[in-house]
Order: sequence, then structure tokens, then C-alpha cells
Amino acid sequence: MSADPNAKTPSAKTTPLHDVHTDLGAHLVDFAGYLMPLRYASETAEHRAVRTGAGLFDLSHMGEIFLSGPGAGEALDHALVGNLSPMKVGKARYTMICAPDGGVLDDLIVYRLADETWMVVANAANADVVHDALAERARGFDAAVEDRSAAYGLVALQGPNAQETLARFTGAPLDGLAYYSVLADRVAGIDVLVARTGYTGEDGFELFVDAGDAVRLWRELAAADGVVPCGLAARDSLRLEAGMPLYGNELTAETTPFEAGLGRVVKLDKPVDFVGKSALAAQAQTPAGRRLVGLVARGRRAPRKGYAVVTSDGAPCGVVTSGAPSPTLGKPIAMAYLDTGVEESGLAVDVRGRAEPVDVVALPFYKRS
Repeated sequence: MSADPNAKTPSAKTTPLHDVHTDLGAHLVDFAGYLMPLRYASETAEHRAVRTGAGLFDLSHMGEIFLSGPGAGEALDHALVGNLSPMKVGKARYTMICAPDGGVLDDLIVYRLADETWMVVANAANADVVHDALAERARGFDAAVEDRSAAYGLVALQGPNAQETLARFTGAPLDGLAYYSVLADRVAGIDVLVARTGYTGEDGFELFVDAGDAVRLWRELAAADGVVPCGLAARDSLRLEAGMPLYGNELTAETTPFEAGLGRVVKLDKPVDFVGKSALAAQAQTPAGRRLVGLVARGRRAPRKGYAVVTSDGAPCGVVTSGAPSPTLGKPIAMAYLDTGVEESGLAVDVRGRAEPVDVVALPFYKRS
């Protein structure tokens, strides 16, 4: 008898919404140490629901790390590559935390919730690394660092109908909430931090809620007309179409922001020194050793992570970091690192021993109108 794919492994944690996923018949997998829904039924249908309507995601595995105190902004300026202290209350920013050699330890979103209160949202697999690095780098600053991940549930409502749907449950001024902004309000009678951020390439909201209220919030939103529960598979194909990096694929400790085409987040001109500045400043003056590109397959076989990119004569010249069929484009797509100096014409991906021709395209593959 085969093993139950939804059986909880001894080491896997669960989110506050675990029983909801089980009741919905989700296919559960161990992701970043958490038992998470990969899909509920059809990952393609879930993907299309987000592109055309509204999809609901459980992101409660993400890490929420708070910095507070008069020196919290300065501590973040020292710890991260971005210039965070000038941010206004109610704003958010995409940034990274790097090692001294410039390698990316994680990509983050930082929210300024009050004059002396900041929330750093980290990827689940890196939350402990980020917390420990922030605690170490905040020494000498008048700032306290606290991991509050266990206290929060995180639900994302994404898609062109997300605002219309969320407005049914809140009086919050969603029309005036700009992209990468956050406010505190009530949704379905529940205290929530409402952030206009996401990882799908669509408009949408990420809702930070007390872990004890996560189930009630999910059930209220999921009962709305047109809202489709979505799993990690759809989230991955959506972010791939949108050209958004995934830590462990496009971003690693061996990758710098400049190699990933994200040098814009590195603020070398900010008035304080920061960890990794010397290495990143040097790289900013020299061509990167490789570059991240988009690939569209001419055939139907999808490039996958780890597959080699090859020249017309079969010589390896790069590696695929993410790849999958694109439900929106109707073609297989991928992101890949190409070696310096490689011509972009005549390339192929080695798909199980067969060279599948690909075209190099600009990222993202998909951009909402």
C-alpha cells in the first residue's frame, strides 16, 4: 500500500489553517519545514483563477520579525542593502539581507508600522537565519529584535477582483492604499494588517492576522463568490510568469543581487555602512559573471530547475533556475543564468538528453495591464 501523501512527517510544522486544508482535500507537501497545500484540485485552474478573478493563499509559513526602538531604522540600514530609515509609516519595501561577500541570505519585504516599529517578512526556510543575522547586526543600536512568526497567520487574496472582494468585508480605504503600502483595520470584524503586496504579478492583498483568528478570516473570504483556494503550485507558476525570483532558485547565498538583475535594491549611496557593501560596490563596477534571463521553449517539453542551457554546438553555457508550462502564455517558460559573453541566439535546453530550442526574452513573461 502506498504512503498517504497528506500524512504529516514528524519534522513538519503546520500552519493555523492546517485543518482547513485537510477539510478541503488539499494535496499537502512538506515545504520549508511546513506541511502546506500544493494544490486543492487543478493547479492550472487555480492559476487561472488568480489571473482572471481572485485566489486565496495560506502564507502563514512566512516569518514575521519585528524591530522596535529609536534605533530600529538605523539598525535596518546597517543590516540590509536598502535604505529603510527614510520610509514613511504605512509603507513597505522589497530588499535583501546579504552576507559580507555579497551573497543573498534572503529577500525580504520590510513594513514600517509605526515611528519605531518595523516588520521584516522573511521566507519560511530562512526565517531563523534572518532573525539571527538581524539580532547580531542590531547590536550597538537602540533596537530590539523579536521573532513573532508563531503569533501570526498570513492570508493572501490575489487577482484582478481582489479589491472588489475584500471591500465586501472591510471599510478600510482600499482605493487609497497604494502598492507596497500597509494599514491596520478590521476585515470581517477581525483586526488585520492589510498590505497591498503579493507574489503573483496581480493586484492583491496580504492580510496579517492573529493566528487564532486565521481560520475565521480564511472561511469568510473563501465563502465569497468567485474566490478560489490556491496552493503552492499555482503560486510558483504565477510568480514565474511575473519574473519574480524564488529563494533557493534564482537567489542563493552564492548569488548576488547584481547577478540576479536586482542591483537596483542595493543602495550604495545611503549614508551608513552596511554588511556586504564593499563586495557589492566592487561588483557594481565590473560586469557580473552571469546574468539572469527569461527563456520561452519552442516545443512542448518544459525546462526544469537544474537543466543545462547549451549552445548550438551542445556546449553548456548556463543553467535553468525555474521552469514550468505557462498557463497564460500556453508555452513552457523558464528563468536561467547564462554565462558571460554567451550569444542569445541558437540556444537550447538539455531536457533529458534532448536539446529543446528556446528563445531568450526579457523578463517578466507576463505583466498585468
